[in-house]
Amino acid sequence: MYVRIHSTMSERKMQSTISETRRFLFYVVSLSIFLLIFSCFTLWRSNSANSLIPESVLMLMLVNNTSVLSNKGGGGSKSISSLESLVTPTYVKNTKPPSNIRVDFKQNAQDMKVCDPNQAILKVFMYELPPEFHFGLLGWKGKSGQAWPDVSDVNNLPNYPGGLNLQHSMEYWLILDLLGSDYPDVNRPCTAVRVHDSSISDVILVPFFSSVSYNRHSKLHGKEKVSRDKFLQDKLVKFLRNQEEWKISGGRNHLIMAHHPNSLLDARRELGSAIFLLADFGRYPHEIANIKKDIIAPYKHVVNSIGNDSSPFEARPILAYFQGAIIRKDGGMIRQELYQLLKNEKDVHFTYGTVAGNGINRAGKGMASSRFCLNIAGDTPSSNRLFDAIVSHCVPVIISDNIELPFEDVLDYSDFAIFVQASDAIKEGYLLNLLRGINSEQWTQMWRRLKEVAPHFEYQYPSKDGDAVEMIWKAVARKSSAVRLSIHKENRFGRSQTGE
Repeated sequence: MYVRIHSTMSERKMQSTISETRRFLFYVVSLSIFLLIFSCFTLWRSNSANSLIPESVLMLMLVNNTSVLSNKGGGGSKSISSLESLVTPTYVKNTKPPSNIRVDFKQNAQDMKVCDPNQAILKVFMYELPPEFHFGLLGWKGKSGQAWPDVSDVNNLPNYPGGLNLQHSMEYWLILDLLGSDYPDVNRPCTAVRVHDSSISDVILVPFFSSVSYNRHSKLHGKEKVSRDKFLQDKLVKFLRNQEEWKISGGRNHLIMAHHPNSLLDARRELGSAIFLLADFGRYPHEIANIKKDIIAPYKHVVNSIGNDSSPFEARPILAYFQGAIIRKDGGMIRQELYQLLKNEKDVHFTYGTVAGNGINRAGKGMASSRFCLNIAGDTPSSNRLFDAIVSHCVPVIISDNIELPFEDVLDYSDFAIFVQASDAIKEGYLLNLLRGINSEQWTQMWRRLKEVAPHFEYQYPSKDGDAVEMIWKAVARKSSAVRLSIHKENRFGRSQTGE
């Protein structure tokens, strides 16, 4: 009897203990669920209304160009990330990386812009040509098998030749910028990005430094029977003609840089279906190069930019400035006529000048002290003098009837420049009366506009919003759109008839 009672009491105590344990576990689980829900709600409230992903995690995914949300189907470049539907801006700005991740930014991390390739207006595929066509022409030698220099360090880039060579360095800045798009820590506009699949590209870039090739290798040396420049041109033509990308479009969606007027002399006719980036059309037949299919890119100025100056009308004592070669051929004959008309005017500086003897610095100071800078046709319709004038905030006077100007579809040059027909300019007294008739208020209005547009003509790396590099990419995007339309129209019946 005693044993039975004792056993019953033990069972009751055990049941009581189990009940208390269950009750305790229930409270713990309930509290945990509450804290979890509260944490999720707080996290949701603290982040953007467009995303439930913590900002630090989002930044990490974008910097590393990865996403757990991606639907990766064949070819990497072709994949479309679901992240795009959660993040509406093109850039993710002013976002710090996670504190436990070390990222060495070359610029201030606060100003970092992470480019979403899906938001870029231009996707560029670039042929993997060997260095002999590009940076090798600058003396750069990479490691074995290395096609391109590391452009993540702005202090360790291959140097471009100085002096007047710089005026045609557009090719150098564009390729640096495109290579820079492969590095997430290079702070640059999200305008053009490099893609590694030609089928998703808007344009195909041919990375040939044709201006350097002409300047440095167009003359015969030693026992050479063919110049290095001509050898590279012939080799380039053969390469392109064998590429499937060229065959598909007939080369029309290819972008070729030929800024020096004499560059690609031997190959230009063979490659004339491509989009050319040129300084002007002075030495091209119309069927090879014209404004309908090609793009005019600015020269790189060789004088120093004067920045945000505040020089008023009265502080510039020189009425009109010109310094350069006076004896020219073809359309440049007008320089000699103008020299005879203006050489004795006290408020006009019209002299012969070269880069020798600190000539570039003297020209820069002269332009910055002048109200008007004469841009007169030479052997070709254009020259870097126009862009030297713009960054000197010296109102350009353009005397070149056949000139084509960069970005003229988006810039109205008449807001900051004066155009004079050559036949009027050589009339005695015409040019001086015109310039002296422009009062301080009129000049100041053009001067202010000059200060606004000058950044559009700056080449630099990394590129910046609205500079020459970005302006060129946007011009290429506008041109490539028309090319793509033409190719698509031609494909309307061709593919269906071939059974594709």
